[in-house]
Amino acid sequence: MKNLIRVFIAICFLFSIMAVPAVAGNVVKLEKGEPVHLAYWFVTSGPNTSLGMDSLRGAEIAIEDFGGKLKGHPIKLDGQDSMCGPEGGQAAASKIASDPSVIAAIGSSCSSAAKAGVPILWKMGIPNVSPSNTAPLLTDPASGPDFDGYLRTCHNDNIQGAIAAEFAYSQLGLKKAATIHDGSVYAESLQQVFSDTFVKLGGTITSQEAVSPGDTDMRPVLTKIASGGPQFLYYPMFIAESGHVTRQSKEVSGLENIALMSADGSFSPDFLKAAGKAAEGMYHSSPDFSALGDSYTKFLAKHKAKYGMDPEAPFHAHTYDAVMLILNAIDKVAVVSGDTLTIDRMALNKAMHETKGQKGLTGDLTCDENGDCANPKIAIYKTSMADIKAGKMSPKPFWKKY
Repeated sequence: MKNLIRVFIAICFLFSIMAVPAVAGNVVKLEKGEPVHLAYWFVTSGPNTSLGMDSLRGAEIAIEDFGGKLKGHPIKLDGQDSMCGPEGGQAAASKIASDPSVIAAIGSSCSSAAKAGVPILWKMGIPNVSPSNTAPLLTDPASGPDFDGYLRTCHNDNIQGAIAAEFAYSQLGLKKAATIHDGSVYAESLQQVFSDTFVKLGGTITSQEAVSPGDTDMRPVLTKIASGGPQFLYYPMFIAESGHVTRQSKEVSGLENIALMSADGSFSPDFLKAAGKAAEGMYHSSPDFSALGDSYTKFLAKHKAKYGMDPEAPFHAHTYDAVMLILNAIDKVAVVSGDTLTIDRMALNKAMHETKGQKGLTGDLTCDENGDCANPKIAIYKTSMADIKAGKMSPKPFWKKY
């Protein structure tokens, strides 16, 4: 019996070796039938789940539209929950990096996860494209070689923060603003761009405050902010924390009637559930879906048919474009020799960074040497009571600059 067990284990081991593509350095060789393996790392649990699941659906539709195969090999998509934070990002990236079959990664959902996880992926030679990391530092040359394998198809918050500030100062005519962030790379940098631009335009920042992820009682911070007499409160955080700020601001003397604004991190029906009626009249900055063309309209029809629902967060189209960016670049650099498909991940990364004018749902993608690929169009949305009752974020921009 013991000998039979040993033989069984040996056979299983041999099959496990046969199932893993041959990897030499950063070159992956796939034999006949072996899949082109892409791995996502999105937030798929907790209060920000809608952000990650929205992206996952965009990725699945992209693979279907590509045909499900690349040079005769099936395309495989699986992934990890990055949980929208540095710990989750590190864990998810480590699991992906340990799998030698992964050709490229898609993610993360949140910039804090990316800051922790991208260097882990790149150490193993795995390039990564994010559909929703917007923190400026991720494509800042000063961040160093750990991010040489990083690209994104979404906007850079140097753009979003400036547009939010211009809207508050020039369109609403408000001269005094305060901000709140949650310490995340995303929120802290976005509110700083807003603040710097607002001051440059001639406004005054009365207070820049911070809370922690998971905080539920925002009243102490809001009371402190109220003492400065701001006319506008900008809090570009995620769903739960933004919901608490929105509701509780109505309970703090001096803040009952000021203008409120969050950003794309909370642009989700789940935010409306968290904020309730207090969200009426508030603003969000987020990608301008009205600027997208017929291809996006067709995508929406496919999404509805496949999932029985409309997209629920801002980055489904950006994820579609991220997957197409990766697959088109693999198709360009992969070499077929008999039944073997050879993919050099360094060549793949170079090809993606050299992408010029690729047609996408979000516009033409042209990547620079630092990994910014988007042609961003940001709009300001205003929430109505009809939106709250329908449980959907407004699809129509309230204001856009261009």
